[in-house]
Amino acid sequence: MALYLLFESASGYTLFHAYGLDEIGQNTEAIRNSVLDLTRFGKVVKLVAFHPFSSALDALNQCSAISEGLMTDALRNFLEINLLKPKEGKKAKFSLGVAEPKVGSQEVTKIPCQSNEFVLELLHGVRLHFDRFIKDLKPSDLEKAQLGLSTIIVQDLGHLLQQ
Repeated sequence: MALYLLFESASGYTLFHAYGLDEIGQNTEAIRNSVLDLTRFGKVVKLVAFHPFSSALDALNQCSAISEGLMTDALRNFLEINLLKPKEGKKAKFSLGVAEPKVGSQEVTKIPCQSNEFVLELLHGVRLHFDRFIKDLKPSDLEKAQLGLSTIIVQDLGHLLQQ
């Protein structure tokens, strides 16, 4: 069964295919050992799709929804466009690895999901090497997105404290 990974960052949603697991082994310890070496880890995951957020406010709303286990229309559309739909009456031949177990509930996504230590280690590797997977994304772009998101969070907290 194919394994895809959903990675959320301040810059957008990203979908990866974990296709080379036989190269390094299919256990958590093997993944943990390969994560630090981009050459090795790059043989394990492949970028499938990237959906950038339209603004820092959009990023905040999307990331907040994920942390609350909510499926936004933007995320649902992104997944529906980029994951193969199973044929009528058939089970999917893939699962989606997610960091947030609530998002992974089948009632929410209608997609077979998993969130476990193995998936979390794969996502750790993606986070570590993220800027190298997205060709047009410079490390400074990611830092700007994170800074923009944190600025909005601080502003929102300031408004809440004033009330």
